[in-house]
Amino acid sequence: MPNRLLRELRNSLLIGLGSVFLALGVVLFLAPNQIVTGGTPGVAILLHFIVDLPIGGLMVLINLPLLLIGWKLLGRAFALRTVGAILLTSLLIDLFAELLNLPALSNNTLLATLYGGIAVGLGVGLILRGNASAGGSTIIARIVASRSHIKPGQVIFGLDLLIVLATAVVLRNIEPALWSLIGIYVTAKCIDTILTGAPTEKVVHIATNRPDALAHQLLEQLGRDGTILSGTGLYRDQEKTLIFVTVEARRITLLRDIIRQTDPDAFMVVMDAAEMLGRGHGT
Repeated sequence: MPNRLLRELRNSLLIGLGSVFLALGVVLFLAPNQIVTGGTPGVAILLHFIVDLPIGGLMVLINLPLLLIGWKLLGRAFALRTVGAILLTSLLIDLFAELLNLPALSNNTLLATLYGGIAVGLGVGLILRGNASAGGSTIIARIVASRSHIKPGQVIFGLDLLIVLATAVVLRNIEPALWSLIGIYVTAKCIDTILTGAPTEKVVHIATNRPDALAHQLLEQLGRDGTILSGTGLYRDQEKTLIFVTVEARRITLLRDIIRQTDPDAFMVVMDAAEMLGRGHGT
């Protein structure tokens, strides 16, 4: 089977699974508890509270005009996958809510916010991994970014903020808006995790005066390769040597002990490795 066909099959599976998670998150948690999410799914939920039309149908009405406007910006393949994702998600939402009449799994606002945010985040993340989009807010963001100096991420954040404010106005209650804000944050974190993976490894920078001895200990005790960088401190006559290495989070304590024993004067900075590619990391 050609590689391109395999990629499209993988994309279709991810989009299908993501659409299921997104639909279940809306039907089982968010909509029954008057909690909205970000992007055009959130707008559809909000309009549902106003006009009492099916959420899935409203998603189609909102997204398809945006897709027609932004078709050239998205590219043919991405746009076709996005149309498929939107139609499938809309169909599943109305199937679960209108035909099967699935009841809410929880009427506790906190649980509904958290689990709804997680389900929607998983759904959107999987759809994005399938090289598609779950809604037209991406299109709006790209159009605005192409005609101004505003970044797409800032546009999406602004749209989500408007949705939250509109929720408070429509429902005449600030609490659903505040819960929605928490749900949007949970969704964003889940999307980041799906797209970049959980930060199970750490990036470590070590400033040391004994780079050779420390490098030897790192190789011997951690079995980790790294990079030695040379530089100059803020005081121009002060030479600096920096070791850059990635380490599993559970082995940071061992690394700290190695540094203390080898060079007590060394300076260490630890950061999360959000995404790694190459040398056995990622694909």
